[in-house]
Amino acid sequence: MSADIILLPQPRNLTRTRGAFRLAPSGATAVAGDPVLLAPLTARLHDELQRAGHPGWTPGRAPDREIRLRLDQNSGRTAQRYGLEITPTGVHLTAGDPAGLFHGLMTLRQLLRQFPDALPACVIEDQPDYPARGVLLDISRDKVPTMATLCALVDRLAEWKINHLELYTEHTFAYARHRAVWKNASPMTAAEIRRLDAFCRERFIELMPNQNSFGHLTRWLSLPRYRPLAECPDGYVTPWGERRHEPFSLDPTNPAGLALLGELYDELLPNFSSRAFNVGCDETWDLGQGRSRAACAQRGRGRVYLQFLLKIHAAVRQRGRTMHFWGDIMLQHPELVAELPRDVVPLCWGYEADHPFDQQAAIFAAAGLPFYVCPGTSSWNSLVGRTDNMLANLRNAAAAGLRHGAVGYLVTDWGDHGHWQPLPVSFPGFAAGAALGWCGAANQAALLAAQLDRHVFADDGGVMGRLALDLGNVHRATGVEPANASVLFHLLHDKDLGPWLEKMPAGALEQTARRLDEILAPLDRARLRCSDADLIHDEFASAARMVRHGLRRAAGRPARELAGELPDILAEFRRLWLARNRPGGLDDSGRVLEERLREHRAGGIGGGLGAQRPSGAPGRGRRPALPRGRPAGG
Repeated sequence: MSADIILLPQPRNLTRTRGAFRLAPSGATAVAGDPVLLAPLTARLHDELQRAGHPGWTPGRAPDREIRLRLDQNSGRTAQRYGLEITPTGVHLTAGDPAGLFHGLMTLRQLLRQFPDALPACVIEDQPDYPARGVLLDISRDKVPTMATLCALVDRLAEWKINHLELYTEHTFAYARHRAVWKNASPMTAAEIRRLDAFCRERFIELMPNQNSFGHLTRWLSLPRYRPLAECPDGYVTPWGERRHEPFSLDPTNPAGLALLGELYDELLPNFSSRAFNVGCDETWDLGQGRSRAACAQRGRGRVYLQFLLKIHAAVRQRGRTMHFWGDIMLQHPELVAELPRDVVPLCWGYEADHPFDQQAAIFAAAGLPFYVCPGTSSWNSLVGRTDNMLANLRNAAAAGLRHGAVGYLVTDWGDHGHWQPLPVSFPGFAAGAALGWCGAANQAALLAAQLDRHVFADDGGVMGRLALDLGNVHRATGVEPANASVLFHLLHDKDLGPWLEKMPAGALEQTARRLDEILAPLDRARLRCSDADLIHDEFASAARMVRHGLRRAAGRPARELAGELPDILAEFRRLWLARNRPGGLDDSGRVLEERLREHRAGGIGGGLGAQRPSGAPGRGRRPALPRGRPAGG
């Protein structure tokens, strides 16, 4: 394939031929097939031509100069597959279903972006590895995006052939009878969900409902009305030994918990056209520590978990939905997996480069269950990302899922500990995941920086793609790489820096600061043409400034100097938050930064050593990894 055609995703098969199709200011667009199904696709074709500077194309026939859409359900092309042929006399796009035509139009959009005057002659035959290719966006760890942000993201994802979206929800849907749970969270309303659902359908994206239904319910269970439903009303001990003082999970032995879930489902589900539903049920850390202790002692924790999961399944099935759920707890009890109903869809998730997707996917495949593999963007707990881990994690999941017959590939993006990373820090993970979920074999080459420049940041300067990826690797210069986080995040977030500084080699802070400056040097040479260009520039600059402040804090800079920097950092953090997100959650997210400011003004650096340990001094053992779902501020 010629390197001058860069698409996202790269097609399964692309062959260059001789010549080009020169786009005159006007021409004819012809269609063949069901006119009702083709009408919205034809309108989109005209939109794409107008976007590329060719508004004069109209429906008609012109055999020597036409763009033709053909919907042929008897073409032998499977679902979502399309063929695109560009010759010097025309463009012919054929598919067996409307989704395939839409994906072909998105390829044509990208070709028009690169070659607005003359499309290179070529033949593309393309289809996905995974029927479902999705993104999950966390809207429960403080950030609830505005509708404008969500719609803009959906447009991006649709162009990259993503066809599934979930909004991870704990307490951020405006349930009518539960205002106390969400009143300060700026939640999604039923009307907004219906609008977003219609917007997604027009772009062949399924918006799947999502409501965590077992654990991760602290925002509910900490309120007096709901506390009687909690497994541990007064708190619990985490698997890594930390004492938490708030409830976390429902008591699976209390029928009132299931009744609450049924009420929530009845209000939430009718707003979605999707017939599937993700009920969560992950990381039930406190199960068996409280009100279900006797049941777990008698039947086993795995059996108690499964029995409650089956009750949730019955409630979901009664409402005409297929249940998706996180598979981590069942994987801890593989002997029980065969008892799962055949119509549930386990989600096999993990976020490190070496996560055992192959081993875990094999368990669900052996049980005959349809399942998804779910890697992540590695953006959370990082400020600026973890590029190498992200890419390895995405590739690992894609390959393992294909080997074991997964039906879906879901890229997750979380907001642990305040959701400090700006949305564009996650764009490389979304883009790489879209490419690998579409066709892993065609998207293994090192094209990501160029793909980001052309189809994500629209950077004519060719700067932003490489800068974003390199910025996501700057944490590696510290020599310390904890799981599920970047140490750069901890240098700003944590009160006590000693455990981190003791692990770093001598000079690591200075080396990291120099590397950060090198990466950022070309930022002002970027020439972004996307609609949010200035915002993206400022978001990366702000995140990098937070990283630099953490490095300066760890290096023991004078408290007065640090206190002088942080108000401007906080002001910019708030401004950029509100540019894409609703105000609910902003105060919670900024609380740790406010704490850092108070520490600086009091003359301290928050418990840091003030200097790194000398070269050769012994470091501490490995700090426990932060689980994915550790609540913000926890």
